[in-house]
Amino acid sequence: MKRVILTLLAMTFFGLFGNAAPLEVGSPAPTPAAIDQDGKPLDLAAIYAKGVTLVYFYPKADTPGCTKQACSLRDSYASLGGAGIQVVGVSKDTVEAQKKFQEKYSLPFPLIADHDGKVAEAFHVDLIPVVGITQRQSFLVKDGKIAWVNLKAKTEGAADEVRQAAAALK
Repeated sequence: MKRVILTLLAMTFFGLFGNAAPLEVGSPAPTPAAIDQDGKPLDLAAIYAKGVTLVYFYPKADTPGCTKQACSLRDSYASLGGAGIQVVGVSKDTVEAQKKFQEKYSLPFPLIADHDGKVAEAFHVDLIPVVGITQRQSFLVKDGKIAWVNLKAKTEGAADEVRQAAAALK
């Protein structure tokens, strides 16, 4: 009986928190319904159509690592844009938390408020067990397809990492 209970608990745990196979390079880029920091619909397909797009997932707005990552991308936003790279951040935070984060750090790119986890699910981004927030992962989308996957995205130096990956796509 104890073994059955442990097995059921393990199945529930992994069913809720992960082990989804990551998206592979060449897979169609997901275009789930999304809401930005202003509570407005965000059309990912329209953003992808503008050029190479970084979709980066971070655990929680306004926390040390996530702030370093966002500020690295903010500080390099002009050069990323000059290289034709769009930037979109995603976390399970609320619209209000995303708006506050964007304003506090003057982030010039949209932040998806993925409170229900549908965007993370579409990108096969696992949740951190127990706390249920997204893992830090990054994807580059080119021509509507996943062109680069980073399952261990950096916090500091995130922009350099993205720039190098995007340069390798050309």
